[in-house]
Amino acid sequence: MPSSPVLSYSIPQRLIHWLMAGLILFNLLFAEAMEELSEAVEEGQTPAPDMIASANIHAYVGIAVLCLGAIRVILRLTHRAPEAPAEEPPLGRLAAKVAHLAFYALFFVMPLSGIGKYYFGNDTAGFLHGGPLKLLMWVLIVVHILAVLVHQFYWKTDVAMRMTRG
Repeated sequence: MPSSPVLSYSIPQRLIHWLMAGLILFNLLFAEAMEELSEAVEEGQTPAPDMIASANIHAYVGIAVLCLGAIRVILRLTHRAPEAPAEEPPLGRLAAKVAHLAFYALFFVMPLSGIGKYYFGNDTAGFLHGGPLKLLMWVLIVVHILAVLVHQFYWKTDVAMRMTRG
């Protein structure tokens, strides 16, 4: 018996989406604590307690993103996701699949590379975390927001509503 189509994201999916969006944005905007701590350690200085506390907050938020990313994958597999709107061209559907796959990969690779640098001193992981992966996350966020706007105002689909009101 075929299952009925999923028309919107479930409440847990929406909650985790917005919680992760807030946490990721927080860490992207307030990453300088980690940079200051790294510079202080590299220069042989003793980091101030508030510097360590700020760096720890960044680390704990990243670990929360990692854990929520795992829950998000489980929810995606168990609750499914709505189909792409019919108005979206095939190239747009492919781009959306690639972008979402990249987001899901970053939900794991970003925190794990940060953990590699902060807790294990791996400079390559730190370079990746604060360089190309951070840039890719920013690019994906901007493209994601632009895509939602195109859906809302050009194609006039319900994509935004599926992740807000259901």
